[in-house]
Amino acid sequence: MTAAERILDSYLEMNNHRKTPERYAILKAVYNTNGHFTLDELGEKLAGEYKFPVSRATLYNTLNLFMELRLVIRHRFQGTTKYEACYDNNSHCHQMCTVCGKVTEIRSQEISQAIDDLHLKRFRKDGFTLYIYGICSTCQAKITRQKNTWKSSKTEDNNNESR
Repeated sequence: MTAAERILDSYLEMNNHRKTPERYAILKAVYNTNGHFTLDELGEKLAGEYKFPVSRATLYNTLNLFMELRLVIRHRFQGTTKYEACYDNNSHCHQMCTVCGKVTEIRSQEISQAIDDLHLKRFRKDGFTLYIYGICSTCQAKITRQKNTWKSSKTEDNNNESR
């Protein structure tokens, strides 16, 4: 958190911007949030836990500033925009269920190593985010139950017709 605050301080001072309490409250809330969050969830957290309500426009503009400073990253998950703190955590993977939309962060040393070993022309890598799409075990179990229910009802229908 202190490193993120120093980055924000330096940027605001170098660009003659005000050091507003809103910016620092938002930064604190972002870095005290585990995982991904929406703009609305961040606003609720600020109003509830921090007793520091801010407007939606202030949240949006501040998060855009944080993205520019590489303190926050924005993700678009199946029609939903979510954010997460990313200072010193640039490289990771997300597994995303295409049925229920659940997103889980995963770490893979093999993928990180492959990206590190990748040589790109005229490009400096800072980090990566990988999205892996599929079906989570909960949704897969529901699908299997539905298929079994459908098969058993079809078998019953066939047995009734043959009588």
